[in-house]
Amino acid sequence: MKKFILLSVILSLTISNIKAQGSPDYNGGMRVKLNDDGSKYFRIISWVQGQANYDFDAAENVNSTSLKLKRARVLMYSQITDKFLILTHFGMNNLSANNMDPLGKESASQIFMHSAWVQYNIYKNHTVGTGLHYFNGISRLNNQSSLNMLTLDNNRQSWSTIGLSDQFANHLGVFAKGNFGKLQYRVAINDAITNGLDNRVDSLTNQAIYGGKRLLGSKDSGFNYAGYFEYNVLDQESNFLPYKVGTYLGSKRILNIGGGFFYHPSGSVIYDDVNEYFVGQDVLIVAIDTYYEAPLLGNNDAITAYATFQSNDYGKNYLYSAYGTGNMIYSHIGYLFGGDVTKPRFQPYVSYAHNSYNAVDDDKNVLGIGANLYLSGHNSKISIEFKNDTFGENIKNTITVQAMIYL
Repeated sequence: MKKFILLSVILSLTISNIKAQGSPDYNGGMRVKLNDDGSKYFRIISWVQGQANYDFDAAENVNSTSLKLKRARVLMYSQITDKFLILTHFGMNNLSANNMDPLGKESASQIFMHSAWVQYNIYKNHTVGTGLHYFNGISRLNNQSSLNMLTLDNNRQSWSTIGLSDQFANHLGVFAKGNFGKLQYRVAINDAITNGLDNRVDSLTNQAIYGGKRLLGSKDSGFNYAGYFEYNVLDQESNFLPYKVGTYLGSKRILNIGGGFFYHPSGSVIYDDVNEYFVGQDVLIVAIDTYYEAPLLGNNDAITAYATFQSNDYGKNYLYSAYGTGNMIYSHIGYLFGGDVTKPRFQPYVSYAHNSYNAVDDDKNVLGIGANLYLSGHNSKISIEFKNDTFGENIKNTITVQAMIYL
């Protein structure tokens, strides 16, 4: 524990010393004008998140303190006319001492393409596009940006198809997005990944496997369908890019009510031990959610709150990694102590997730208690979080400190 405290102090001092590079005057970041009025441009966003982790329940032969490069990303998009846009997003995730490579050649050390798409404005406030995209369905958190989360990280179950039907939460497909007044929409038709994370091949007789396209072929299980619809009661949120904001730090008054779905016919399979072959199982995930944020007290204080209910059907008795057929309830709330926006600000928060699974009697409960120290808004912040993850007799308690800068 002493090692972890020392690492936390070092991280804090390191970021404090470079906060002068932060952004009370960020002004949209690295944007390069290609003409005088700026209507033709390209923009580059870069961010890094480094973590120190302490595991209270580490095994005797495992170091309880570890370091991780959580994310290192570059996102770039450009327009030479308001009729179309191109976006690319690449980087790496979760690099640690256990998966580093001495020559940087193994998969964990490699930069890979998260997103790459083109989109066309076909009418005012309505756009279509294609490529490796992030216009996901289901819920706000399934479309969450990793730049401006309220909590240290996203609720894991809310990225509901990551690695099962997509490449790291990005699908290869076609999409449409836009708004009718205060109602925003995004819908997509996607070609599912063939070799997903659930690569089990054993003939489970009472539990589905998310491997329909691999085991049945693309004719029966190739495409999936997704959508998310959100009504903006107060301030209108941008729908320009797909990345949903976690907290605006009190700069907007938001009350949104949303709902979405993900449907993958024969996305999973279950083994018929009588006839000795796999039978397709439809995957259907639906959710409703609400997001609220508002400034308070006239001193740049703000409250941010979110809640969702999600029904997950991955097939009969499905249970694999973070996913399972059953229901999920999740919520978080944070309070920003405001003051002078050019000075550091503090935001404690709490989150809670309850997951029930049809395959087992035990429920999974995840409690997070943390805080953000904003040195220059989201552009330079330090976060700390204690997390208790309980699933039956398996209990894991961790503390994580994260330093993030994005430009």
